[in-house]
Amino acid sequence: MLADYHVHTSFSDDSDCPMEEMIQKALENGMEEIAFTEHVDYGVKTDLNCDYEHYFPLLKEMQEKYQGKLRIKKGIEFGVQTHTVSLFERDFAKYDFDFVILSNHQIDDQEFWSYEYQKGKTQEAYQKAYYEAIYEVMKQYTNYSVLGHLDMIKRYDDAGEYPDEKILDIVEKIFRLAISGGKGIELNTSCFAYGLKDLTPSEKILRLYHDLGGRIITIGSDAHDTNRLGDHIREAKEILKRIGFEQYCTFSRMEPVFHNL
Repeated sequence: MLADYHVHTSFSDDSDCPMEEMIQKALENGMEEIAFTEHVDYGVKTDLNCDYEHYFPLLKEMQEKYQGKLRIKKGIEFGVQTHTVSLFERDFAKYDFDFVILSNHQIDDQEFWSYEYQKGKTQEAYQKAYYEAIYEVMKQYTNYSVLGHLDMIKRYDDAGEYPDEKILDIVEKIFRLAISGGKGIELNTSCFAYGLKDLTPSEKILRLYHDLGGRIITIGSDAHDTNRLGDHIREAKEILKRIGFEQYCTFSRMEPVFHNL
């Protein structure tokens, strides 16, 4: 089965792709299932967050229109910080999600993509702070399905490669907490679009997750336009099999559904 579990449309501030265009591209690509995962990042965004009041009705309309042709899941990508946890708890309680990605896009309302947070800090300082922030959020917020693009900080590091060995201790803490709570991670194939030298997260980090007993894993392109929908997902499945995974997941009503690789 071909499914993409990280997809953005014009309901995310960094995409202008209409939802139905993404659906039509999914059908063209022979996909069976997609999960829309629009951005919500309280603290740094206000009116740029997903417009729930229009998102859910349109998504329902698309589910009905394409029923029997494509399974369309109601997802979201939450960029949670410790001081915004209550806002995400509110949203989760109010809306009926199938799937929630927990991501870290900023610390202290300073974003990574703009290099605002990294400015004036050593590479070691911002690299370790990134993972520590994820861990601190996880201790407070548990209404999520998978951890998104776990080593995303590598996209926005002008200082060059930072060895995984230097962050594996905190990553192991993150994984142990996620696994004990029945949560998973994603393999985000945007690494190919960004020209990274490794996967997102890296193969070493994926192996650690597997060795610790982690089995809940989704695959998503992080597409913001139709050109990247489903990008390298078939290749990602082969990599997961090489690492030792036998299955990957989709989600329905926040519960994982396992599929053989």
